Formats: sequence, C-alpha cells, structure tokens
Amino acid sequence: FINILIFIKFINMISKRLFQYVKSTIPKISQTELIALRSGTTSLDRTILKGNLDFPKKTLLPNKFPESKLNNLLNKFDGSCIYPNNNSNYWVDYLAKNKFFSFLIDESYGGIKLSVNETSNILTKISSVDPALGVITMVPNSLGPGELLIYYGTQEQKDKYLPGLADGTYIPCFGLTGPTNGSDATGSIDQGEVVKINNKLMIKLRVNKRYITLAPVANLMGIAFNLKDPNNLLKNNRSGISVALLERGHEGLIQETYHNPLNAGFPNGTIKGEFFIDLSQIIGGVENIGNGWKMLMDCLSAGRAISLPATANASSKVATFGIINYAKVRTQFNMPLAKMEAIQEKINSMVFNTWIIQSSIDLTNTILDSGEKPSVISAIMKQQSTERAREVLNHAMDIQAGGAICLGYSNFLEKFYRAAPIGITVEGSNTLTRSLIIFGQGLNKSHPHIYPLLENILDDDIDNFSNNFKNILIHSLTLYWRSLNVSNLIPGVGKVLENQIIDYANLTNFVALKGGSLKREQMLSGAMADIFSNLYLAISVDNYHKNYGASRKLTDYVVNKLIDNNKKLINEVITNLGVERFLLLHMMKTPNEKDYKQELEIFDEIINNPKILHEIKKNIYIENNILSDLEKVTSDIIDKNSLEYNDLKNRIINVGEFENIKNYKKT
Repeated sequence: FINILIFIKFINMISKRLFQYVKSTIPKISQTELIALRSGTTSLDRTILKGNLDFPKKTLLPNKFPESKLNNLLNKFDGSCIYPNNNSNYWVDYLAKNKFFSFLIDESYGGIKLSVNETSNILTKISSVDPALGVITMVPNSLGPGELLIYYGTQEQKDKYLPGLADGTYIPCFGLTGPTNGSDATGSIDQGEVVKINNKLMIKLRVNKRYITLAPVANLMGIAFNLKDPNNLLKNNRSGISVALLERGHEGLIQETYHNPLNAGFPNGTIKGEFFIDLSQIIGGVENIGNGWKMLMDCLSAGRAISLPATANASSKVATFGIINYAKVRTQFNMPLAKMEAIQEKINSMVFNTWIIQSSIDLTNTILDSGEKPSVISAIMKQQSTERAREVLNHAMDIQAGGAICLGYSNFLEKFYRAAPIGITVEGSNTLTRSLIIFGQGLNKSHPHIYPLLENILDDDIDNFSNNFKNILIHSLTLYWRSLNVSNLIPGVGKVLENQIIDYANLTNFVALKGGSLKREQMLSGAMADIFSNLYLAISVDNYHKNYGASRKLTDYVVNKLIDNNKKLINEVITNLGVERFLLLHMMKTPNEKDYKQELEIFDEIINNPKILHEIKKNIYIENNILSDLEKVTSDIIDKNSLEYNDLKNRIINVGEFENIKNYKKT
C-alpha cells in the first residue's frame, strides 16, 4: 500500500509527460466514432470490465397486445410470398391497419406502446411462422421514422405523422445505406446542400439508397445524408449528418426498383433521385441539422438488440423443436435418428446455442425495459444471436437432410436457412461488429476509466487526467492482484464464472496498452470480443436458470462450455501479446476436453426433462402446421399402432412432389 502511494506521488510529478505519451498512443478517433462513444449507455458490459458479476432484477410488465389478434394473423397467413406479389401488398397493409406497426408509439398518438419484452416475444412468434412476415413487422418498430420522431421530432411533426404511423396510413422505411456506404454507414453517404431559391432556404439533395427494407411499399421515408452549407446561408455553421422525412410522390423522388434478398419474400429496394426539400422536413427541425448520427446511434438498440435477435430466436427455436421431434420419429438403419450418437451430438449443439440465444434475449430485454440503451450489449446480441442461429440451422439441415433441401409442407427449415445470411449482413456486418465494435469500441465505452481519460485527452485537461490516471492505475493493480488470488478449482459455476470475469477484466487492461494499434490488430480484437461475448452469454444463461429453473444440469453444461471456450481464447490472446505476456502466464488455464459420457448424459436430459422442450417451445407458433404434426406424433396422446399415427409419420417424412413440366422440347 505504501509503495502504491509512492507511485501515485511519482505519477503527479510526471503528469505532463505522461499526458503527452498517452495522447500519442491512443487511436485517432473520428467524429462519428466519438458520437458513437457518447451515445447509448452501459450496463453489464461495464460491470464485467470492473471485474464484477451482477444480475439485474427482472420486472414483469403487463402485456397489452391481444394474443387473439396475434394468433388470428398467424392462423390466416397462407405462407405465400409477401413481396413481390399480385395482391396489392395485402399482408403489409394487414399488419399496418391492425396496429402491428405501432409498438413504439404512445397511446396518446393512437399507438400501442409495448414493453421490450412483449415486442420481442411478438416478433419471435411472427418470425417463427415466416421470417419475411417478421421482418416487415420489425422494421417500423425499430430504427426508422417512428422512433426518430418520438425522441427528436418537433411537436408539429409528431402530431402529423405519429397517428398515421399508428393506424397504418403511413408505411415507413429508413434510408441509410447506398452503393458506397454499407457497414461504414456514414462513409461516402449521400450529400445535401443548403441553397436559396426565390429567397427561401431549401436543401438540394441527391440520393442513391439501396438495401432499404419496405422501400418498395413505403409512403413515408426517413433519409440520412450529409448536409453541407458552403455559403453559410444558415449563419450558424450547422452541417453534418442529418435526417429528413419525405412522403411518397415527392417531386424527383424515385421508388421504381426493388431488390430480391435470396427470395426471402419481404419488400426491399431502392430510393433514388435528385430533388429539393424544405428545412422543416429535417426531423427535429433546423436545430437538429448535424445531429443525425447521434440520433441514429441513440436509436440503434432496437434493431440490434431486439429485432434481429428475435428472428434468430425464432429460427433456432423452430429448428431445435422440430429436429428433436423429427429425430424421434424418423428411422434409418432400423432405429430412430435420436438413438444415433452422431445425431445426439448435433442436437446437443443445437440446444446449446438455442439456450444461449433465448437466455441472452431474456436478460437483454430486462436491461432495455429498465430504460438502458447499451450500445455494446446491442452489438454483442446482434453478432452472437445471428451467428449461433446459423450454426443451429446448419446442424438441423444436416439432420433433416433430403427433407430440408426439398420444398414442401414437411420442410420447416428452408425459409429460415434462406434468410439466415440476411441477419448476418444487415445492421453492420458481423465481421465488422466482432472485429471492431464489440471490443474495439467496447473498450472505450464500457471500461470504467478509459473513457474519462479519453475525454481529458480530447479536452487537453491535464489536471483531471492525473486524477483519472490514478483511478485506472489503482483499478489495474487491484485487478492484477485479484487475478493472482483466484482459483478456478473452486466448485460451483457462479464462482468459476466470477473468476473468469476477473481474469478477463485484468487481461483487458493489458490489451488496452496497445492503444491505436488495436484498430489494426483485428484478430486480437476479435478474440477479445469473443471472450467478452461469452461472458455476457454465460451470465445470461445462469440468470435464465434463476428466473425459470428448467434444468440445472443443462445450465451448468452450457455455462461450462462457454467458460472452456474462453480459456482457449484467453490462452490464445496471452500467447500473442508481447513481453507483457510473462506477467499473465498465471491466467493461462487448461480447458476441459470434450467428455463423450457427459454429452450422452446431456442428450438424455434434453429428451427426458420436459421443461427443456417447454422453454424452447415458448413464443413459437405451433398450430395447424408441420410443427404441430411433429409434436403430436411424438406425444403420448396418440396410439403408435393407429392409422392416424402412420398418416402423420408419412406426412412428416415425405417431401414435396410437383408435376413435371409437360410441354418441353426434346434436344
């Protein structure tokens, strides 16, 4: 303790030199990066980097949306392609007119403002019937004109547009990306310029947007662009990323073409044109010119933390529920698939990832419903849920095999398999999210002391820099000492997980010393992101058991697998550090190898513990479809020697058959 006090006194003496050194090592931060860092909030991501383990309390909020209304939609939906079609966009209009687009809008404007948890559950259930139907529902209820108007619109804009969005008069979309800006959302974005026409200030805007969901059918568009005022006509130096509202039919606006994302069946297309708009069309008015990127960052949590994870949840739940039942009834080599270890291994992996997805969604919804907007957790949820859902689908496709690659009634996977790459790609590619955002930005955003230091550097505030540097120094020394005094031999998942959190928080402080080079060392940043994500997911799984208590055995299995994966990753990171790795050798631990006996025991738990399948079945629609057939044929209510059983079994294992083309030319 005396040595630490002496060292702190020494820090005070050399604070100016230290300030200049740190200033030279931190990465260059663009204005858009800085806005992203200053937007949103932190939650468990910060407690992890503090070296703590914390569970937020779950508050049950009442459901508002009638379940009968939801089930009526899903019962009526005929599985037809929603877009393009020849029925005048019937399903889009149905959703809009029945208030499925109003989950963000307050009742005072005619909406049905739902909790995050209820919204997530509804999106999951809709997506479990058809991913395209889910996408169409989620877009108006996530990043788009509605949310931007709620938080940033002028009162006049709210009064004009929110009631119309709530009752389906307006079909919204949001235009951000184009040919030259995708994951780099603001790079080479469309340009606007302030001009004077007939003594009135206007904005001359040229846009070329693509990948815009609902654009072909939308009649109210949010448009993001970079506004310039070269002649200082606004006389207040306002410029930068801004967001404007346009209605369909605006002179010069072109909505003539659509994209077809892998035949998934939802409207997606382009917004183009060169035209003039009024300053009053800026969301929030003139005062919000240049604030567009902050507005988007503050509202990004819905798409990344709610909507995309809900679709991943739906696909993984449907695939896992369907395959568990399919493996019981489908026989090969005179035995059910469920009796084969190779199939059991794949089903274990499917349940592992599905359990992680549903658990992390449950925890994240709790955090969001508490009022937080955690940008780093949102990034973790987007990347991890969509990647893990893709892995679930890959295993499911292997098991259903021929039935999964042929279209038809019995194929419950193809629509999700086709849509999976879309979730991977949108809202920032997973490669970018993993390698640059989760840890790269998360380090600055979530670390308890780095961001204050960064602010001191940007403000040239040497005095506060010295105080904050002392804080980070004490924090680092304390964590290092704690890492020397933990033991992963202590029994109990909670304690092992807590110890690994301490190790990771300590490792983070050493990796942070790389400063700006972290932007280049993306393999290192990606590995640190994976550890960070695994810790959040493990906390989620343990928390899920505390709330629902389905299976302690499965919970321990999932958490321990995440912990073992992290041991490998921590070893990998330490091995690839410089000389500082010698200070971290005590944190390198041998992960447990795969235990075949344990795998068999876990499969037995999955098959024989009905609570597990009950949790997986939550929030997916099982009525008058192939999933209901699968559930019935494997239940105790049906006689296995009956004609009904044989009919159901044949319906399940058969694949679609279509008439040959009769009129063809022989060659």
